[in-house]
Amino acid sequence: MTEALATIVDGSRLYIPSICAVPSALVDGLVDERERWTRLELVADYLIDPLPAFDHPGDPFWATSLQPTAAVAAMAAAGALRRFPVSYAQYARLMAPAGPLAVDVALVQVSSPGPEGRFSLGIAAGATADVVRSAARVIAEVNPQMPYTFGAAECHRDEFDLLVEVEHPLLELAVPQPDDVATAIGLHAAAEIADGSVLQFGIGAIPESVLRALGMHTDLGLHGGMVGDAVIDLVESGVMTGARKSLDTGLLVAAGVIGTRRVFDWVHRNRALLTVGSRYSHGVPVLSRLERFCAINSAIEVALDGAVNAEVAGDRVVSGPGGQPDFAIGADLAPGGCSIVALRSTAAGGRRSRIVDRLGAGTPTTIPRYLSDRIVTEHGVARLRDVPLEDRPAALCAVAHPDFRSTLGGQEVLDT
Repeated sequence: MTEALATIVDGSRLYIPSICAVPSALVDGLVDERERWTRLELVADYLIDPLPAFDHPGDPFWATSLQPTAAVAAMAAAGALRRFPVSYAQYARLMAPAGPLAVDVALVQVSSPGPEGRFSLGIAAGATADVVRSAARVIAEVNPQMPYTFGAAECHRDEFDLLVEVEHPLLELAVPQPDDVATAIGLHAAAEIADGSVLQFGIGAIPESVLRALGMHTDLGLHGGMVGDAVIDLVESGVMTGARKSLDTGLLVAAGVIGTRRVFDWVHRNRALLTVGSRYSHGVPVLSRLERFCAINSAIEVALDGAVNAEVAGDRVVSGPGGQPDFAIGADLAPGGCSIVALRSTAAGGRRSRIVDRLGAGTPTTIPRYLSDRIVTEHGVARLRDVPLEDRPAALCAVAHPDFRSTLGGQEVLDT
């Protein structure tokens, strides 16, 4: 470990895979060896938890986030954070050798070598696979707990400069069991999804509640950012076969895997899963060719004109755009496509409506109003595609919580 980290030059920009694929031993080693450097820049996207390096902002660690979450709050407070307002499909371009975030060193995690002699990035293909093939230097943990997945995650030995043998559990992200509200949202959303649809789903309890409500569907497919625990049940019950996919028929196509040890074990050497790079998982030219492509995501609030904020709750950063804009565009262009934004009708213990007159000043618009399609709450579905602005407030008020319907709307919303 020490020898590998000693090859990192002071002032380097380091790429760190995110969500469940953080290379924990290498990141811990950076902290242990931090006196070697005066400045290191860590580039990552969606982090579940703060990295140990964030306990040392500016000394020597600085952070650049492509999809900020609460995990980077301490770095922001210390003035040691940069945030890029980009979608997932743009990550590879930013981190390419000629890009503004050209990566000096990629720190990644790989499986033990398979019988073919190749290693696998396992649960992290997507942007990570792109960076591994373009970064100036790649240092990899070889962790036997990382599953071996096929496709873009597979790497030859010569794609790595240094290998470090470790063993530690992968980070896990467990989604809680849906409550009555989440269950109702899932049922409303599931009714909007046609048999034979190709699904993408976002992170969180609400998108997963939709997947859990699809047990009576047939021939669903998957093409998106991730495979999660809920996908296992759909595949094993015969609901998700991919038999009617217009691309990659019969295959689960994803940029990575997120969830618990159950799904990590399930994807290990599973030929049903094809891991792909970010341009294929999130690229609009690919998504637009998927018949009946259905994007399932969540949000923090939706304005009466249909604009969606999925990033900021008050002054608290929850996420960045991630793949949601890519998938909304793809669903709009795909033959028979649809985009579902599912959310609870209230926040703050029922004291605040998530359906609002307008997004506040300075609030990011994750999905612009011209891409809004189906907005789903526990009270029903507002279908906004091809609906004029004048008719949208009524449709959205109908799915708002009854306690707030009388306070929503007004001519001023249409004039903005």
